[in-house]
Amino acid sequence: MADPVYNIKLVMAYDGTRYHGWQRQSREATVQGLVEEKIQMMLGERVTLNASGRTDAGVHAVNQVCNFKTRSRLTPEAIRKGLNSLLPDDIFLRSAEYVPLDFHARYSAKGKAYEYRILNREDPDLFLRQYVWHIQVPLDTEAMAECLAMIRGRHDFSAFKSSGSGTLDPVRIVTRAALYGPENGLLRIVLEADGFLRHMVRNLVGTMVEVGLGKIGIEDFRGIFESRDRRLAGIKAPAQGLFLMEVHY
Repeated sequence: MADPVYNIKLVMAYDGTRYHGWQRQSREATVQGLVEEKIQMMLGERVTLNASGRTDAGVHAVNQVCNFKTRSRLTPEAIRKGLNSLLPDDIFLRSAEYVPLDFHARYSAKGKAYEYRILNREDPDLFLRQYVWHIQVPLDTEAMAECLAMIRGRHDFSAFKSSGSGTLDPVRIVTRAALYGPENGLLRIVLEADGFLRHMVRNLVGTMVEVGLGKIGIEDFRGIFESRDRRLAGIKAPAQGLFLMEVHY
């Protein structure tokens, strides 16, 4: 009789600076690839980690959620401690637990929260350069906040979806969109929704920064939003300022 199968949910934090994103790749270091390698080393079996979503190269996670199935009888806590002893110090498993076999980190998720960080002051911070977008020119935060208010609710976000997205439905429900700061020059843009399109947060932030710099007006932003045309939107904000904060189930 075969050993029973267990489904284990992991919550992890990682600094994405030196990784080529989450998704496993043959020639590049990725978070998924490294954690799967260490699980195989520890349990003696190949597993596939399902994540709540893929993060891009340079993007960070405070609470990324993933799951994998195993026949190992090691408890989740033993697996967590063992993996933390094997993983480098830029990946940390916060928790591990048994979940029902039908739980899937991506397909069971009900929503996510992201935070984008901008250092808005003349002088850079050498110790934050991998974790913020440094913009030296003062930003009009009130105008940016008006843009954030505009995107709350249920909308079509096609204007902020990068090509290559496998998602056909561009409609998302944004439940939280707020700007905090500046605090010692640090601005935090917090976005929470039932889901996000490919590069949606970075494209939104890049376009809002153009409003903050006075390159386009608030009504221009509205026009871009309503156009559903990515070609009209602003640049994609740099990856290093983006953090996956929470996944809701």
